[in-house]
Amino acid sequence: MATPSLPSPDPLPQEQRFLDALDQDRWPATGHGGDLDEAALTPQALVELFESQLMSRHLDFQARRLQARGEGFYTIGSAGHEGNAAIARALRPTDPAFLHYRDAAFLIERSRQRPGQTPLRDLLLSFAASRDDPISGGRHKVLGSRTLNVPPQTSTIASHLPKAVGAAHSLGLWRRLGGGGEWPADSLVLCSFGDASFNHSTAQGALNAAGWAAYQGAPLPLVMVCEDNGIGISTPTPSGWIEASMGTRPGFHYLACDGLDLIDTWRTAREAAHIARHRKQPVFLHMRCVRLFGHAGSDAQQAYLSPSRIAADEARDPLLYGAGLLRRHGVLSRDEIASRYRRIGEEVARFAEEAIRRPKLVSAAEVMASIVPPSRPGRRLADPVEVESAPLPGTMAKLLNQALQRLMASYPHLVMAGEDIGRKGGVYGVTQRLQARFGPHRVIDTLLDEQSILGLGIGLAHNGLVPLLEIQFLAYLHNAEDQLRGEAATLSFFSNGQFTNPLVVRIAGLGYQKGFGGHFHNDNAIAVLRDIPGLLVACPSNAADAVGLLQEAVRLADEAQRVVVIIEPIALYHTRDLLEEGDDGWCFPDPGPTHCLPVGELGQWGEGVDLAIITYGNGVYLARQAAAEIDPAGQRLRIVDLRWLTPIDHDAVHRAVAGCRRVLVVDECRRSGSPSEELITGLVERGMASERLARLNAEDSFIPLGPAATVTLPSRARIIERARELLAGA
Repeated sequence: MATPSLPSPDPLPQEQRFLDALDQDRWPATGHGGDLDEAALTPQALVELFESQLMSRHLDFQARRLQARGEGFYTIGSAGHEGNAAIARALRPTDPAFLHYRDAAFLIERSRQRPGQTPLRDLLLSFAASRDDPISGGRHKVLGSRTLNVPPQTSTIASHLPKAVGAAHSLGLWRRLGGGGEWPADSLVLCSFGDASFNHSTAQGALNAAGWAAYQGAPLPLVMVCEDNGIGISTPTPSGWIEASMGTRPGFHYLACDGLDLIDTWRTAREAAHIARHRKQPVFLHMRCVRLFGHAGSDAQQAYLSPSRIAADEARDPLLYGAGLLRRHGVLSRDEIASRYRRIGEEVARFAEEAIRRPKLVSAAEVMASIVPPSRPGRRLADPVEVESAPLPGTMAKLLNQALQRLMASYPHLVMAGEDIGRKGGVYGVTQRLQARFGPHRVIDTLLDEQSILGLGIGLAHNGLVPLLEIQFLAYLHNAEDQLRGEAATLSFFSNGQFTNPLVVRIAGLGYQKGFGGHFHNDNAIAVLRDIPGLLVACPSNAADAVGLLQEAVRLADEAQRVVVIIEPIALYHTRDLLEEGDDGWCFPDPGPTHCLPVGELGQWGEGVDLAIITYGNGVYLARQAAAEIDPAGQRLRIVDLRWLTPIDHDAVHRAVAGCRRVLVVDECRRSGSPSEELITGLVERGMASERLARLNAEDSFIPLGPAATVTLPSRARIIERARELLAGA
């Protein structure tokens, strides 16, 4: 038989190897799969699985050809991993799947389960970064589909594992709540990743969280697929490492399959799906496979792999084994395999030529259009729920607790989670009695892992819940912030608004604590939050504003699908007095269930025009103390409270201070990367002379323990000193 014609005149070596095997009709065998009837796999199903593998492989070939022509932009491919098509066939299209970037065959095979899908055309539009790409709108090469319940992942170096655990937990939670959510109640969640990603701390945290929950009997219908090709870019995975690590891990069922053998993979995946779906227990499915080509288009594996190793890997091509299964079981003839190979290659080439001619994103506005997700109808109960509240003005902690009770009663799909928030009621008592009233399934005491807390919330939000998470201290966020940056805030952007994961994160932070010190509990670094596109960040200065910001944050998550962070100043949680002991000057009445402070709305105290102080959080409290000394009549100063730190409404800020002779920005965050940099820039850009402006910041320093805990921060005395200097020149 002659070698069949190719859609390209220059076959890649991997293509030629398959064609040579086809010409000789000689195929390797695995010895794992067994009989089709025994595996309950029909001959037609085997043909379709093989075709999905062929489609995925031809897409990899075409990606490299497009890149060589300057028409394609991402070549990290699936070659060698195509056995995951059999895993897709073992699941339902309603089972949410968080996919590894080498899972094109999975997506293609799943598309067979929904009529009208065009996976080849869709993926090529993504390769070409076309605006018509149906999942990301040309923003990234991602595997995803709203119809197929595949939320897009970008780089997926394990960052998607924590949210997969959260999504699996959401299925049981919805059953406790009486039904609802995005997926059927008997769904399972699939999450796939590589053997190198397995070693990432995020992956280990997610596996630990899943095992921890399952060990205690929590229902967790989850299949974690490790696609083990034995190498991470250039670093080998030790032989036997994955099995040794997971074979007897508490809380998990460990199953293994040969990813080169479609029958073995199908049979094992069905077993995994049965355990997860019917026993509600997590499964670790270890699929051994091979990586063909290098890691990505620019990676030349000849630099770190020997010729013999490369040849051995290429001899393990799953397409060779798939064709061998078809021949040994008498399903397809050699000519029929050749015909399918040629037809699919020509089809992919034709779609590629169409894709590169489709329009691209051309403006910043087009690129940014999906950062802010689309809104949906709110799900708050029609009548706001009142709770018993203190008759007298209260502290921030007290009023937040009352607001949380109202919100939990008014939003039946609101779920709280965090360290020690349940039985203990939080380190500062803000969540007291909530678990007793709403149950441990809605007020969840988590394990001590911020990545798992944030991932849990993102996964819950994927399934229609609104998570209200607590990070115990701001410093605890930094080892987990990629869950916000790389996952929560990017989902709408990379899915063109088709997927959202709204959530509210309460973080106790900033400085000035008297009873708890050191930089790990006093942290005034928020640049990492202000740097994330689409993320909203609020910071209240008083109890009434704390209620208004929290209630608006939950509304924004529920209706506008936003991700909102509220930084709650620890030092103000229980502060009662403003000027002297017993004056209750920093206690406020509860503003009630309808009080919301919209994004960008400023607070203001005083109407003076000699000096405006722009500040937030503890700075408002300190500025009020300073004003009582330098302007007791309240005729020279005004204090502008930002409330929202992202996005800052710079036009509103300018209007608030434009008539003032001098402006002082008091910023309790570090001088470098602080809101004051943005504020000064915004005022200068709007025509305010720089000599009218000044700022008082915290030093670029960590916060120490003991008597020196506040020396690097703005203080009442320093505000008075700086304000008097500016007033003298007004």
